[in-house]
Amino acid sequence: MHPAFPFLSIFPALEELSPPPPRFPRLAASLPWQLRRRCVAAVCLLAPAVAAAGLRLHHPARVRSGGSLSPAWERGRGRGWLGSQRGGRSGKDTKTASRLQALLHCASGQEGSLGQWPSSRPRDAISSWQFSGAHLPPSRRGPGSISCSEENTFLAGTKLEMASPEQKGLVPFTRESLELMKQHIAKKHDEEQREDLKPNTDLEVGKELPFVYGHLPQGMVSEPLEDVDPYYKNKNTFMVLNKKRTIFRFNATWCTFSPFSSTRRTTIKILVHPFFQLFILISVLIDCIFMPMAELPNWGPALQNTLLGIYTFEILIKVIARGIWVEHFYFFGDPWNWLDFSVTLFEHITRYLPLNFILIFSITRNLRILKIIPLNQGLKSFAGILIHCLKKLTGVIILTLFFLSVFSLIGMGLFMGNLKHKCLRWPQENETATLHNRTGNPYYIRETENFYYLEGEIYALLCGNRTDAGQCPEGYVCVKAGTNPDYGFTNFDSFGWALLALFRLMMQDYPEALYHQILYASGKVYMIFFVVISFWFTFYIASLFLGTLAMSCEEEKQKAAEKAEKTEPQFQQTVKELEEGDKAAETKTTQMEMKKRSPTSMITSLNMLDDSTATIRHEEELKKSRKRCPLCWYRLAKTLLIWNCSPCWLKLKEFIHMIIMDPFTDLILTICIILNVCFLTLECYPMSEETNNVLSIGNLIFVGIFTAEMILKIIAMHPYGYFKVGWNIFDSLIVFHGLAEFYLANVHGMALLKIFRVLRIFKLGKYWPTFKILMVIMSNSLVALKGLVLLLFTFMFFSAVVGLKLFGRSYKECVCNIDKDCQLPHWHMHDFFHSFLNVLRILCGEWIETLWDCLKVAGQFGCIPFYMMVILIGNLLIIYLFLALVSSCSSYKAPTTEENDEAQNLQRAMARIKKGINYMFPQISCKKQHISKKTMDNINDVYVKENISDPTLSDLSNTQDFFKDKEKSSGTEKNTMTENESQSLIPSPSVSETVPIASGESDIENLDNKEIQSKSVDGSSKEKVKQSSSSECSTVDFAISEEEMVYEREKPKQLKNGYRRRSLPGQISGESKKGRIWQNIRKTCCKIVENGCFKCFIGLVTLLSTGALAFEDIYIDQRKTIKILLEYADMIFTYIFILEMLLKWMAYGFKAYFTDSWYKLDFMVVIVFCLSLIGKSREELKPLISIKFLRALRVLSQFERMKVVVRALIKTTLPALNVFLVCLMIWLAFSIMGVYLFAGTFYECIDPTNGERFPISEVMNKNQCESLVFNESMQWENAKFNFDNVGNGFLSLLQVATFNGWITIMNSAVDSTGVNKQPNFEDNIYMSYYFISFIVIGLFLPLSMLIGVIIANFNKLKIKGGSNIFITEKQKRQYHALRGLLHEDSQKAIRRPRNKFQRFIFDLVTSQVFNVFIMILICFQAMTIMIQSDEQSINMDIAVFWINLILVLLYTGECVLKLISFHCNYFTVGWNIFDFMVVIFSITGLFLPMMVGYYLVPPSVMELILLSRIIHILRPGKGPKVFHELLLPLMFSFPALLNISLLIFLVMFIYAIFGMYNFAYVKKEFGINDVANFETFGGSMLCLFQVTIFAGWDGMLNAIFNSKWSDCDPDKINPGTQVRGDCGNPFVGIIYFVSYILISWLIIVNMYIVVVMEFLNIASKKKAKTLSEGDFKKFFQVWKRFDPDRTQYIDSCKLSDFAASLDPPLFMAKPNKGQLVAMDLPMAAGDRIHCLDILLALTKRVIGTDVKMEKLISEMESGFVLANPFKIIYEPITTTLKRKQETVSATIIQRAYKNYRLRQNDKNTSDIHMIDDDKEVQATTENAYFDKAEKKSTIQSQI
Repeated sequence: MHPAFPFLSIFPALEELSPPPPRFPRLAASLPWQLRRRCVAAVCLLAPAVAAAGLRLHHPARVRSGGSLSPAWERGRGRGWLGSQRGGRSGKDTKTASRLQALLHCASGQEGSLGQWPSSRPRDAISSWQFSGAHLPPSRRGPGSISCSEENTFLAGTKLEMASPEQKGLVPFTRESLELMKQHIAKKHDEEQREDLKPNTDLEVGKELPFVYGHLPQGMVSEPLEDVDPYYKNKNTFMVLNKKRTIFRFNATWCTFSPFSSTRRTTIKILVHPFFQLFILISVLIDCIFMPMAELPNWGPALQNTLLGIYTFEILIKVIARGIWVEHFYFFGDPWNWLDFSVTLFEHITRYLPLNFILIFSITRNLRILKIIPLNQGLKSFAGILIHCLKKLTGVIILTLFFLSVFSLIGMGLFMGNLKHKCLRWPQENETATLHNRTGNPYYIRETENFYYLEGEIYALLCGNRTDAGQCPEGYVCVKAGTNPDYGFTNFDSFGWALLALFRLMMQDYPEALYHQILYASGKVYMIFFVVISFWFTFYIASLFLGTLAMSCEEEKQKAAEKAEKTEPQFQQTVKELEEGDKAAETKTTQMEMKKRSPTSMITSLNMLDDSTATIRHEEELKKSRKRCPLCWYRLAKTLLIWNCSPCWLKLKEFIHMIIMDPFTDLILTICIILNVCFLTLECYPMSEETNNVLSIGNLIFVGIFTAEMILKIIAMHPYGYFKVGWNIFDSLIVFHGLAEFYLANVHGMALLKIFRVLRIFKLGKYWPTFKILMVIMSNSLVALKGLVLLLFTFMFFSAVVGLKLFGRSYKECVCNIDKDCQLPHWHMHDFFHSFLNVLRILCGEWIETLWDCLKVAGQFGCIPFYMMVILIGNLLIIYLFLALVSSCSSYKAPTTEENDEAQNLQRAMARIKKGINYMFPQISCKKQHISKKTMDNINDVYVKENISDPTLSDLSNTQDFFKDKEKSSGTEKNTMTENESQSLIPSPSVSETVPIASGESDIENLDNKEIQSKSVDGSSKEKVKQSSSSECSTVDFAISEEEMVYEREKPKQLKNGYRRRSLPGQISGESKKGRIWQNIRKTCCKIVENGCFKCFIGLVTLLSTGALAFEDIYIDQRKTIKILLEYADMIFTYIFILEMLLKWMAYGFKAYFTDSWYKLDFMVVIVFCLSLIGKSREELKPLISIKFLRALRVLSQFERMKVVVRALIKTTLPALNVFLVCLMIWLAFSIMGVYLFAGTFYECIDPTNGERFPISEVMNKNQCESLVFNESMQWENAKFNFDNVGNGFLSLLQVATFNGWITIMNSAVDSTGVNKQPNFEDNIYMSYYFISFIVIGLFLPLSMLIGVIIANFNKLKIKGGSNIFITEKQKRQYHALRGLLHEDSQKAIRRPRNKFQRFIFDLVTSQVFNVFIMILICFQAMTIMIQSDEQSINMDIAVFWINLILVLLYTGECVLKLISFHCNYFTVGWNIFDFMVVIFSITGLFLPMMVGYYLVPPSVMELILLSRIIHILRPGKGPKVFHELLLPLMFSFPALLNISLLIFLVMFIYAIFGMYNFAYVKKEFGINDVANFETFGGSMLCLFQVTIFAGWDGMLNAIFNSKWSDCDPDKINPGTQVRGDCGNPFVGIIYFVSYILISWLIIVNMYIVVVMEFLNIASKKKAKTLSEGDFKKFFQVWKRFDPDRTQYIDSCKLSDFAASLDPPLFMAKPNKGQLVAMDLPMAAGDRIHCLDILLALTKRVIGTDVKMEKLISEMESGFVLANPFKIIYEPITTTLKRKQETVSATIIQRAYKNYRLRQNDKNTSDIHMIDDDKEVQATTENAYFDKAEKKSTIQSQI
């Protein structure tokens, strides 16, 4: 018993206490010391109540040090920090304990500890407390004694512990646990306490319980346990573990049965049993097997009933076990249970209650397939990730729908009814009348033979009345008649069909057909509309989707990386600890150590120990499995597989090992593999017998070589060592295949074994480190993403089954609607296999044609929703999988030193060969060394003597020493360029000479510059060199005279010729007058070529010479004047460029000129000009004219923007060349495989009468086809795209990769029957797997690898260069200016007028209500266009007219009102100018048709003008904020996109000119027609635009393939020109299209990368704790509204509103008063706060506090004080936190004093007979007092 506090001796030994509410210590911290002393006294007075309340104090020092002061958790489990004992206490005792708790913390003034629960005996806790008074001398004080002088210290140190439960083990869940949980929840509800706990990710449902929780006793398996996750301690939940330690959670209340009911416990045991889940999974898989079957076996219904019973039983088990409610862990709290319940219910309905709509209910049964997802944890997790991605994509989806709707309305206004315009024969045979109304014919004319049809087309030719539209042939007129093309489904006659057409254009599915239809019917000028939609809009929307999903993918990647970083150190430490000794002992030791840690580190350790234990357990199992082998197999394997028989054998083994492991052996094997690949590529059809024999013999030789390699390696390494290497196993499989193919060659059906020869190609991977690295990355990525891959396959399977059930019967019954022979086409959904192929085709982007067929057989109700579901969800899965693979491949690093033995052997072999060559030619080598040494001496001598007067003589001496050292180290070096300079992208200028190239012209191509340069070793000299300019005429160059500059340019030549100069440049010019004249000439030339006007002139001439090429089309011979002008212009351009070249030669010299690649390009263009002029002079040289298209290349060297883009593309692409070769190797394997499978099988016999293939019943092979009587002019034809050789195979695979023409190729493969055999419909249907495997393995995976490596190079360059690598330095400055401009107010504030009337109007037009009203009008006008259609009634036209008139009047009124209120300021805002122009044009468009007629000005023009105001939705500050955020990436990346677009246009221009020269007269068929052709420049650009988006290039190449007499006429006369024939050149066409596809794809990929990276950059800046200049600008913009007088101060009462008005990241949502008070802001007189104090506090809140941050804040404060010195007048007198503490303390004191006086008055005035009543009143008052104090404490805790 302590003498100072005797009441402490009555504290009983109590059980464990729960964590204290944090409100009391926080409240106590705010109280003054006087009040705390009174609280101490109150504690002493309330000491008798301590025993009843169950209170216990803990030593503060022991709590801080991690000591434990309380009993074990499993014995106590008390709820409430000062709650009652387990025995039960009255409510009064509990309230007394609460009061004492509050008073104790008021006395302490400190917060409770957040450490772990103590675990020692309570007696120790009591005895450890030592209080003392002033009378106790220091010598008698205990370790924790406190004197009266240390009262404040004692009060500050006194605290009660708040800790999490001790996690020593698992505790059964009992009724007492449930009761205590309810009490604690009720108490927490009364206290309104909020916890910041979050669920532990390692303790989620479905995961295994971590090992740290100890061994799971058998009695606790499948039994209710108390939840070990602190988050669920008070959530009315309990936990159940199965045998595999899998975690399940259940609710303890609101259930059908009690948690302790035997029935419910039984169902829980069944539910959590692993066998139950496996049983359900097997049932679902069996159901999935029988779902696609059209006809079930006889026992099928019984199986379905059994499965239905199983599903019903599962639901009953789940309902009983979990309970019926909609919260977490209840049955209906899981969406997957909703799905399961709905499907089962509908299945019962369809089984027992047959209804008319039974088909819909029966289809819902297919949703059972999705039940696989919740049964697999990986599938479920990825499904959750994708759902999270969908939430992030909400804004992108809304913006996409908005743009699609707007463009659909524009399409309706432009093209409504145009696709019905057709060419009609007039007058007809039996009529003589004329047709007057050509476009507005109100009568419906059906499709008849009177329409004009092109050859091979099923739809009539479309036409238009514009000059650039399609024209009808003679005898036909253009009328609006018939139906729309494509079964009537392609049109813009209503909003729905227009939206479908725009969605088709956005998805780029068969867009070329829609282009041609619209351009035929409306005119080529509308190609602009399609360019905007198909390219820019599609590009922007795709970039948004890619950016959002990439951001989600990066977030997941960062989470995994952060978790790995946290877990790795502790993981390694735990692994070492557990591997040292016995597993059980180490685990126990680890648990004991973890008890002493803090809870935070403990939780982390739990997670890490779980992972480490699992890994160790797996490793131990592997070790055990390996150790089991020696018991029975190890000795046998050692005896049989390790051959150490005799010394002779060992000597032979060593000899063979020396040979087979020699580097030259690997080199020879590599050469053999390459030769074998060459032999494989020689396979073709037809092939001569000699070639076939050579290939067969070669195959036998290579099989023998590989067999010998395997045998020798087995001898050298033993079989045991040989088969331990993966590559050796692969080699052995190839050998066994070769031997099996040899012995089974004559067996029927074994010919397909040849296709496995392609595996030999991958033997190169053993010697190719890049291939190995990429394969490892890809395999690891696929293993990590196996859940996502399985989820994608599950969705495809589900979609195929749903399509089969929905449309399978319709395809069979209505097949005549889509085929005149009533035969099912290749693509349908009548059976599961075809349905699955159809789903695959939809996901590949080819869906519109199958959708038309579906609409014909099944209608719109089911087809469109089904297709939209497959397209949207399927593409989401594919894109996320693609981005995940790209993200993993972006970590690729080129192999450097970490190479395998085979690759190192190749390097050793090459090194030996080089060494041998040098040894064989020693004289040449010595001669080189002698020349090099002599040259170096000359250089050093000249440099020293010429610069003897230069002040940097020491630098030059260092340079001389450097060259001497360089000479010693490398005698064979011919130049003096250092290693760093040779690796630099731009050669560094030397001290004594300047580079003879203007600034900005020395780029990556200057790597070949071999000019003599000096180098200084001194660092300061290096800095001088770096700061020097490379421009000769620059004013910031070294102070060297012009004579010296000219001399410096001649110096390399003199050195090269061995001529030594020992005099200064001034002496040279004085010795010879000719030399001075020559120098003056060069000076003049230098000034001319460096002059800005000269450069602009050359650039203009370059553009003119390039643009002149566009006029040389097929009509040039008919335009004599233009032709003559172009001829003279070519001569002038040639002379100008020759003159420019001569001037640069004079100024720079030949050496300097030809070391710059851009000048080399200019020189090549000059040669092209000269050759073209020579070609015009002589007829035999006329083909030289066709190279004129190369003149456009000169544009690259004249414009810096294009040079930057080309430079960046080279830097990002060249490092990926190795990866491109890997992708090419994969394609080569598939091409060879295609040759083996389909060579010679694509031939067919065509009926010349109808162009269709003969049925196999009439013609079976080539001989029968050639023997037909009427087949004199027809041959046995082959498909133009085939696999007859490897080259054609590559071309066919390129079509499959671009999804152009691949359907035709795939159909031909499916119909193939054999070589020289007539194809039969789907005779070889399973050949589809070849194309499916290529799409996955040959396209999807290599594409992700290649793009990933390009992104990696892009990021590297961005880190080095900063900002964007595709923009110039000037654009970078504009980029930063644009960022700053976006953060400023785009609209200047307009002052409010003084006039009352104007002020009223001003308030009206600037009000939010008025803006909302205008937006409603805009949307209403858009809806009026949506409801219109092509053939609407006259009343509808009148109603639309009046609606438009009213809208025009309202918009005019708005304009007038704003003009009245704003005056001239109205036109200072761009949006107002736009609205004014809309009003003017709307009025004009409304009344102009009445004057000139509706034919010239259709009413739709005015509607589109009004519709243009819908762009206000995208206006910042007016429309949705998410739209503005989504537009930012496009705005920030616009400069780079503009530069890249210029390069794309230049490439298109060059290829268009080339196409005009080579394909202008090609026969018009397939993809070449009157709209898309190469006759004119416009047509060529249209064709190339299609190729750019991979649309229809196969048709154009098919037309160019017409090179035979049977396909074209080489002697055809083309009117107006001397060119004859309409044949194409297949070889040139292939090179033309393939090269353009690769170049354009590369450029477009970089465009996507730019936007996506900008998107990720913006997102990362938002997430990162950083503040930009724009954030500070926004802060002060908001400050202006709260401080209009600019006092820099605001009242503290406005602080909450101000913080809530800020933009993120400074934004603080309400309620925020507590957070603002906690910031402890300084307050001046009048309770005012300075703006800088607020800004600094908010900045600290966002960024945090560290050294850099403190420095930044100090700089901000000092700068602000210097700019605003009057701030020092107001000295802070208090802070927000102190002021709040004073207020709260005063309130508590006042209330306490008031209650005290009240009790005193009641005591004095009470009657003696009312003593008991007075006691009750006193108790009530006292309770009220403490209740108020507790409420106030709650408020303080929230603060």
